[in-house]
Amino acid sequence: MDSGLLRVQLSVNGQRHALALEPRRVLLDVLRDDLGLTGAKKVCDMGNCGACTVLVDGRPMYSCLMLALDWREAAITTIEGLGEPGQLDPVQQAFITADAYQCGFCTPGQIMSVKGLLDTTPEPTDAQIMRALSGNLCRCGAYGNIMRAARIAAGRDPGTDETGSDTA
Repeated sequence: MDSGLLRVQLSVNGQRHALALEPRRVLLDVLRDDLGLTGAKKVCDMGNCGACTVLVDGRPMYSCLMLALDWREAAITTIEGLGEPGQLDPVQQAFITADAYQCGFCTPGQIMSVKGLLDTTPEPTDAQIMRALSGNLCRCGAYGNIMRAARIAAGRDPGTDETGSDTA
């Protein structure tokens, strides 16, 4: 009798994981329920909020909209895969420096979106930062500090925009 499960290997945070999955399982549920990686949050479950953002082959994507089986050949990175033991990723450190969170619930998705941007565009303009974050909602309204964190992570003075004008 066929159990309906498919054997698959996923590469998450640099480690291969052998799993038996139902074909209908989304990546977010596999990350949280099967692998215990709870940094990506399940909020809207519709791709509207960005709280579930992970990097897939370096690109920020909503894990709630992705069938896990479709990403067998991809490198998946979650918030837990950033930095090294005892050393935060520079984007994570920038969020702390800029106090770019209030409740912190959306923070992992915000960080992953900024990380994806900076990995492809090391010196982004404010417009590029805003575009990269446009799919991430913060219900606490910490957007100003999130922008500041992205500027810090990009190596820019956090109090100025890309023209050097004061944003305070």
